[in-house]
Amino acid sequence: MSDIQVKNSEKLQMIRHSAAHIMAEAVKRLFPGTKTAIGPAIENGFYYDFLFEKPIGSENLPEIEAEMKRIIDSREDFVRVELGRDEAKARFADEPFKTELVDAIPEGEAISVYEQRVSGGRTVFADLCRGPHVANTREINSDAFKLMNIAGAYWRGDEKRGMLTRVYGTAWESPKDLKAYIAFLDEVEKRDHRRLGKELDLFSTHEEAGAGLIYWHPNGGRMRVAVEDFWRREHYRNGYEILYTPHIGKSWLWETSGHLGFYKSNMYSPMQIDNQDYIIKPMNCPFHIMIYKDKGRSYRDLPLRWAELGTVYRYERSGVLHGLLRVRGFTQDDAHIFCTPEQMEDEIEETLRFSLHLWKVFGFSDIKAYLATRPAESVGEQSRWDAALESLRKAIEKQGLPYEVDEGGGAFYGPKIDLKIKDALGREWQMTTIQFDFNEPERFDMTFIDSDGQKKRPYMVHRALLGSLERFFGVLIEHFGGAFPVWLAPEQVAVIPVSESFNDYAKKVAAELKAKDFRVSDETGDGRLNAKIRDCQTRKIPYMLVAGQKEADEGTVSIRLRDGRQLPPMRQEDFAAYAEEKVRTRSLEL
Repeated sequence: MSDIQVKNSEKLQMIRHSAAHIMAEAVKRLFPGTKTAIGPAIENGFYYDFLFEKPIGSENLPEIEAEMKRIIDSREDFVRVELGRDEAKARFADEPFKTELVDAIPEGEAISVYEQRVSGGRTVFADLCRGPHVANTREINSDAFKLMNIAGAYWRGDEKRGMLTRVYGTAWESPKDLKAYIAFLDEVEKRDHRRLGKELDLFSTHEEAGAGLIYWHPNGGRMRVAVEDFWRREHYRNGYEILYTPHIGKSWLWETSGHLGFYKSNMYSPMQIDNQDYIIKPMNCPFHIMIYKDKGRSYRDLPLRWAELGTVYRYERSGVLHGLLRVRGFTQDDAHIFCTPEQMEDEIEETLRFSLHLWKVFGFSDIKAYLATRPAESVGEQSRWDAALESLRKAIEKQGLPYEVDEGGGAFYGPKIDLKIKDALGREWQMTTIQFDFNEPERFDMTFIDSDGQKKRPYMVHRALLGSLERFFGVLIEHFGGAFPVWLAPEQVAVIPVSESFNDYAKKVAAELKAKDFRVSDETGDGRLNAKIRDCQTRKIPYMLVAGQKEADEGTVSIRLRDGRQLPPMRQEDFAAYAEEKVRTRSLEL
């Protein structure tokens, strides 16, 4: 990032932070008695949390916006003032959230307030804040901000505290930037995987039957089968074996692994079976370790690459559940590698190469790595941490990936690589994780007999390339906007007769394509031709084969693409060969 970009970024953050204070001033003017909490700048905008005496709704946003513009036009100065603790508490005596924040400021640390002053130096609003802010409200373009929506938010994120009203806004340096951002949000809404999931009949959720759990419909099931079949084939080709493990196990598994100590709040309560505690699994690794320990292992057996599409269950608060992207039950694209220290570097390099290959096939090429180092609280010998970290770094550099070092961002049990991908809209998603584990081999007393006849600990690597299938599908749906490549599309071909007279020919074409394993929709039901074509385009079917008198006489099909283009007419067998090649190569083009 250039110096100019950095300066612009810093300026934009100040504009947004200042807009939050202006919004708070506007709200206090319009709704006397409102209590203010916090109002930071965030990515693409700002928010402020309020406790209103009477609830407000989205219908109040234009009124607040108008008042904000009046404040901007009044050219208020932002002035920083430092106060003593008692003075600050007296200043905000009628603002309970502010006084609580003052109490939380460590002794000896400066307590600063930003006052908004009109001409003549009179203070019209003040807020407890570290800053920084713009010098004057005139630095904010009154046509370059917009209030977006209202949501509920617990004070300080604590469900046991009161619910506040959070008002979100966005602010930019120019009206042009705001317009571009609103257009981007419109595109995001069009691609929302929850909306497309319903429109394309891919999946559903049913809170009355259990929040955060996904129901895959036949169309989603077809896609999932295509992804899973590809996943399994690629794993076998890359030296993996595939495991299947139970959904529940005795609690001592997670006591031994340490998860009950570190992860208990995200695990579901035990169930009693034969007077013993069993837990529904939140992760697969203890089961893979049990298979490893089923017999003695030699250095000649290693490396072992074991993969599983294992469904796991983790508790997430209801407020953070979000379609496919944040769920309580999901299937991990999971694997564990057990290797000797000498094999470690090659295994990491190969795992990263494999991950990048998969992402390329699915149409993602803008990828960045984050190398997470040892945190303050951790386990394992420093020499192992150093060697593991160096192997991760070498693998990233060999692939030529851009990367950042995430200092102290590793898990307590080992360093890791996270890969973040950018989708078609430029949004970044954290997906792949390649994670060393120095904890579980020790806790489960995992060993192998080395070439010198001595027992040694294997290295263990957790590895999820796609992450979870649910989250992966959410990202995939939004990346393609539901217009999937042919090999992934739940409906690949629709055969549409011009009229009922050609139903038999259309059915014959459809049957022959189905025999070649195409996912075919037979559109011989009632309805006009143009209406059927529009419906198939809405369903984002890649190929629409139109069959009329000429096609029936010549044994051909007229081919329309979902984007409105047409291919030259082809004989049935020629079209089948054309489409088969697109599927075989997993082409991203029609």
